[in-house]
Amino acid sequence: MRIWNADGGEVEACGNAARCVGWLMMEAVGRDCVDIETSAGILHARRAGDRMVTLDMGEPGLDWRDIPLAWEMDTREIFLAVEPDLRAPGCVSMGNPHVVFFVSDAETAPVNEAGPVIEHHWLFPRRANVGFAQIKDPRTIRLKVWERGVGQTRACGTGACAALVAAHRRGLCERKAVLELDGGELTIEWRSSDDHVLMTGPVAVEFHGRLPGPGPVA
Repeated sequence: MRIWNADGGEVEACGNAARCVGWLMMEAVGRDCVDIETSAGILHARRAGDRMVTLDMGEPGLDWRDIPLAWEMDTREIFLAVEPDLRAPGCVSMGNPHVVFFVSDAETAPVNEAGPVIEHHWLFPRRANVGFAQIKDPRTIRLKVWERGVGQTRACGTGACAALVAAHRRGLCERKAVLELDGGELTIEWRSSDDHVLMTGPVAVEFHGRLPGPGPVA
């Protein structure tokens, strides 16, 4: 699987796209689990119910070089402040770079104002996806995401995984929580037995279509 964002740039990972591709593959071959090869590694998808898919995202990258950052920092809480209410975010790689700010109210977070500034901040050589996470309780997180090369989106699977990992590392939530996004809910678990991150959520068919074939040779 290869993914291009709206700006034409190819990206390493997309959790929600992988869940959808995994479901289509399972429907096509009549299996309950499939593997998806991406530039960020092999992702394992399995059925989790009627039009529900669990995706094993593997281990998160937590070293500063995994993100990557411009120089060495503790990724639990990096030295970065955009404004008084946006400071000391956590960083996680889910095959792609994420920075997660913890906010008191995700609905009023300056996603469209701060998102593009942070995405292109010199601290992130490959730019960054920017999450704004509100910890509602240890099992519930409200999340908005500014995606690298896209802008604010209704859902971001890798962003949800990164937010859960970043929050748990700070002692703000448990290893399993429901992530509430504008487009719906995802259940994220950072499994203690092997440190793999599991993402479970629904899929829906939007439309069917057919790509045109190659045109006539001039």
